[in-house]
Parts: sequence; structure tokens; C-alpha cells
Amino acid sequence: MTSIEELHRSEEGRLKRFFQRRLANREDVADAAQETFLRLMVVAPRTLIENPQAYLFQIARSVAQSTSKRFRTDPVLCGCDVADLELSDDAPDAERVVNGRQCLLLMAKAIEELPRRCQEVFILSRIHGMSNGEIAARLGISRNMVERHIIRALLQTRRMRGEISF
Repeated sequence: MTSIEELHRSEEGRLKRFFQRRLANREDVADAAQETFLRLMVVAPRTLIENPQAYLFQIARSVAQSTSKRFRTDPVLCGCDVADLELSDDAPDAERVVNGRQCLLLMAKAIEELPRRCQEVFILSRIHGMSNGEIAARLGISRNMVERHIIRALLQTRRMRGEISF
């Protein structure tokens, strides 16, 4: 499992951008990010987390919802009138849904064009969140070979994404 420190270094920026889209001010963003990592630190020692990044953002969604709910129920906390709040919606708009579907189709096409073993490695890595060592052990290949398959798959998917502009 990725250590919390490594996860903090690699995901803090994304996490803060996640909260900036959902919360009213900068202090709330910093507090929510800190709350998210605190919750992860409490859970991590007791739980096997297969995909730490996904779990982190699941916690973040919960923190964002509870923070927004708290401000809606007690406007004194945010120093503003509830009617003035512009709450974000996690639901994507129609354009984003269409773009997402197009990207998924391109990704599926790119993966289908890979050799079978390369497909398998890429899916285990990116979909199932397995580490390179776990994939190597499961498939009976070297970590170096796992990395080569992942690089090949990433290059293929990037080439496919370049075929369509959004």
C-alpha cells in the first residue's frame, strides 16, 4: 500500500482542486483537505486499501458533502446568507457526459488493439489498482516486463486520444 505521506505528496494538489470546485472559500478548502487526510490516517492502519487514491477521493466526497451540509444548516458558520450560496453539483453536464463517453470509447479501442498480455497488465494496473509487484507475481512475469507493458499501453492510449480533440 502507498504510504499516507506518499499519497499526500502525490494527491494534495488534486485534492485541493477537487475542494475548490465544491467549497466557498480557500480556508474551507485547506480544512477539508486536512480533514480528508486525517480520516484516512484513522482508517488506514485498520483497513487494507487496494486503491488508496480512489479511497482518498471517496473520503473527500464525504467531507465535501458534510461541509456543504453544515454551511446550509448553519449559515453563521460561513458568515453569509444561505440564499447567496452557490452550491456545486457533482452531476456532470450533458457536454461532459458526451466527452466522457467518447474518451471511454477511445480508451476501450486503444486497449483492444494491445496484445493480450499487455491488455491484461494494463487492466490489472489501472482498473484494479494492483501494484507492479502484485501484477508480476500474479502473471508470473518480471516487474520490468510489467512496467514495459504499462508504458506500451499508456503510449497507445495517448496516441488514440490525440486522434480526437476536445
